[in-house]
Amino acid sequence: MTTNTISHSKQLAQQTVFSILFTISFTHFINDLLQAVVPAVYPVIKDKFHLTFTEIGLITLTYQLTASILQPFVGFYTDRRPRPYSLAVSMVFTLLGLAAVAMASSFINILLAVSLIGIGSSIFHPEASRVAHMASGGKRGLAQSIFQLGGNAGSAIGPLLAAIIVVPYGQFNIIWFCLAAVVGIVVLSGIAKWYQEHLNLKALNKSVVKEEIHHSLSKKKVIFSLGILLVLIFSKYFYMASMTSYYTFYLIDKFHLSVQESQVYLFAFMGAVAAGTLFGGPLGDRFGRKYIIWISILGVAPFTLLLPYVSLFWTGILSVIIGLIISSAFSAILVYATELVPGKVGLIAGLFFGLAFGMGGLGSAILGKLADTTSIEYVFKVCAFLPLIGVLTSLLPNIEGNKKSAKN
Repeated sequence: MTTNTISHSKQLAQQTVFSILFTISFTHFINDLLQAVVPAVYPVIKDKFHLTFTEIGLITLTYQLTASILQPFVGFYTDRRPRPYSLAVSMVFTLLGLAAVAMASSFINILLAVSLIGIGSSIFHPEASRVAHMASGGKRGLAQSIFQLGGNAGSAIGPLLAAIIVVPYGQFNIIWFCLAAVVGIVVLSGIAKWYQEHLNLKALNKSVVKEEIHHSLSKKKVIFSLGILLVLIFSKYFYMASMTSYYTFYLIDKFHLSVQESQVYLFAFMGAVAAGTLFGGPLGDRFGRKYIIWISILGVAPFTLLLPYVSLFWTGILSVIIGLIISSAFSAILVYATELVPGKVGLIAGLFFGLAFGMGGLGSAILGKLADTTSIEYVFKVCAFLPLIGVLTSLLPNIEGNKKSAKN
């Protein structure tokens, strides 16, 4: 092996490759924008097919289950055998799913179509997270925040575009979003080339790109800590399910807004989520991820508890504040988890993205049933208490402190 090759490998491991980070973030933007289109047009689908809230919840559950159950298996497999071009394949599934939703003629067809979108998501997230990790240069929180920013921005803009393109003209116009999927396939194919080059250089010098063990925790403590993180993910995404799936219905029911007006409020909330995401990772890098998790989950509770009891104006304000605070948690949780289990980025990303989607789907189904038997407003009153689960953050070990001690 030449000195130049070793030097190149070290640079690859130690430098933050912002061009790759922003490119993978852009594809995350496309991926999540396309995923956000379906729930954004729920009011259209509900009216056209005369669906109940329970059936709306089942659509989300079907999508989220296909997106969640497969992800840990994809991550586990690609930790051992990375597949760079699977990123482009993931977007092909999303493309097929969108086209199927646009042409669906029954409730069953919609379920089958969204399952294809879910499969695309299950392939995309573990491998895309690995790319962000590879390009981080050690700044894992920053890298994960940039990656998450793209996804949350896509989730915010998706409903707004759906309100402009689909709501006024009908279900078939979802087909236009397939153009974005084609762009995603092209860009992901380019990223795959960089990914493959990284793998080749790593194979030439296996000692260069190595995961460091940042803690001396026992296996039992690591499993316990992962369990706490998974419970926190449950809290965050169960609450997020109430907002992403039912916030528009809540606004229409309580404040008598039109579908398009309610989509603007959903866009404001999701935009706040996108903005807040950018801060969670870097702040975790600087101050410690445990503290960011604490603030992001438990700190949002006063605002969620107030939300069901205020006017339309304050509903909009509070939803933005909630979005800004709660969104900073995921990057910090994911990086914290990868430091608990070094060398298993794909498995951890798959597990946590999978659980996030699964909790979103399960939450949507349960909350849909609850809305049918009570009311949408009651759903928001119940969900307001979920962030209080954030008190469990106190049980997490301070691995950043352990890392500093080890260095000393």
